[in-house]
Amino acid sequence: MRLNNTASTFQLTGFPGMEKAHHWIFIPLLVVYISILLGNGTLLFLIRNDHNLHEPMYYFLAMLAATDLGVTLTTMPTVLGVLWLNHRKIGHGACFLQAYVIHTLSVVESGVLLAMAYDRFIAIHNPLRYTSILTNIQVMKIGVGVLTRAGLSIMPIVVRLHWFPYCRSHVLSHAFCLHQDIIKLACADITFNRLYPLVAVFAMVLLDFLMIFFSYILILKTVMGVVSGEERAKALNTCVSHICCILVFYVTVVGLTFIHRFGKHIPHVVHITMSYIHFLFPPFMNPVIYSIKTKQIQSGILHLFSLSHSKT
Repeated sequence: MRLNNTASTFQLTGFPGMEKAHHWIFIPLLVVYISILLGNGTLLFLIRNDHNLHEPMYYFLAMLAATDLGVTLTTMPTVLGVLWLNHRKIGHGACFLQAYVIHTLSVVESGVLLAMAYDRFIAIHNPLRYTSILTNIQVMKIGVGVLTRAGLSIMPIVVRLHWFPYCRSHVLSHAFCLHQDIIKLACADITFNRLYPLVAVFAMVLLDFLMIFFSYILILKTVMGVVSGEERAKALNTCVSHICCILVFYVTVVGLTFIHRFGKHIPHVVHITMSYIHFLFPPFMNPVIYSIKTKQIQSGILHLFSLSHSKT
């Protein structure tokens, strides 16, 4: 029998045992939230309006920024609501939708990082054909493919959530909805929902990482064949920002996975903190990394500030 989701709610959780400090925790998280919106929003604005940034590399960067914005805008409103207003109730339908978007965008981010690795490989391995291989249409197809793959891969487990009866405690362990939290409350056979993410989704993200790693082996092999040391350094420098973003994303993924898998005796607040690091650190750091390491982005930001200063 299908559950009537419209009449049912889950209870979100902030930091258990630290309820009196919720208002203080709210302040740094709000600062991070605003910083993420400003940083990624600025990147999208620059890439849209600066014709010098209308290249495949920056289109993929725009996809990354949009994904980071999506994750942040999906998770943080409920987090801030719990911490500041103690607004803990969330309807089943809204919770399932939030979980779907969060997990989908996590897979999208992995796919975008793979696309960016492919972009760097083509730019370094076959620079003369770079613009003919990665045309605007091709970039669009890659973006649609990444989004479609992620959306379809997450859909089976989230659709099943609508049909589970929830007769246990309705208290979730985070201030946002995650699939692995929701299924713990289901009074039904959840074998598929336990195994599918491990087999399909984890394998997909792992495959993305292995393909990124293989791409950089080929890039390194190509660069080492360049006679000029200056050209070699220039080629490698174009990859530094992307490598940093890869490390930021996958290190947090691995850290969160290990905490959930082997940290049963670790205090729950550590699990919660690691989840926030996973969802907030990459969106916070990616604009910083590209602003520091990419001259074109630096120039665009300086130009933007000079325009705003001249108007005042």
